[in-house]
Amino acid sequence: MTLVRYEWGETGLPAIVCLHGVTSHGRHFAKLAERLADSFHVIALDLRGHGDSLWEPPWHVEQHVADVLDAAPEARCAWLGHSFGGRVAYEAAAVAPERVERLVLLDPAIRIPPRVGIAAAENARRDRSYVSFQEGIDRRYEESVVTTAPRELVEEELRLHLVSDDEGRWRYRYCQSTVVAAYGEMTREPPPFERVRIPTLLVLGQTSYLPYDDLLGAHAAALGDLLEVARIQAGHTVLWDALDDTVSAVERFLA
Repeated sequence: MTLVRYEWGETGLPAIVCLHGVTSHGRHFAKLAERLADSFHVIALDLRGHGDSLWEPPWHVEQHVADVLDAAPEARCAWLGHSFGGRVAYEAAAVAPERVERLVLLDPAIRIPPRVGIAAAENARRDRSYVSFQEGIDRRYEESVVTTAPRELVEEELRLHLVSDDEGRWRYRYCQSTVVAAYGEMTREPPPFERVRIPTLLVLGQTSYLPYDDLLGAHAAALGDLLEVARIQAGHTVLWDALDDTVSAVERFLA
């Protein structure tokens, strides 16, 4: 299998597949999974080019979709994606709607403006290595403006993702080329919302740098009562900035 899986909950429970954003990893969903594990079999994946999954190209969105459909259960289940993972989950639902029972999109990058894409891609080309783990955490706050996320929560997660290399420098476990390519993919036109008429929860961070307002009208018009929108006081990384509010919204929707 191309992608590494992390699992919580009994295998006989209803499944939910979780897809992370660029520069992240499958265990980003650990706190969410711990809250859902009594009722769901939670499956989180390291996307191609991230964590312990295959790093080799191609890195286009169609390949990511093929990867996650291969790694996910064949039976119909819920899917959840954050940021670029939201785009991949959405595209998977467009390709294989028979496998997606419900769709949860956490501040998704369904489509970003080209000016945002090139700025993010150019920024992703910079070397990110640090003399210590603590410097890496400090820089994460400076670069991401993660002002509301509890530091202990960020540190706990990144201890699994920010690791020391052979030269003693601390680096994230992702391929920079994959990330640069992904920002380009996010500027491409997605499948029309009419193709993904699946019960959908859209969780939007009020202070996110990826506003969804330009897409929300078309999304709501296409889905009608199938679309539920939850706006929470958070930035883009809603599971860091507002863990309880995000988990509560997901629990209510899945219930």
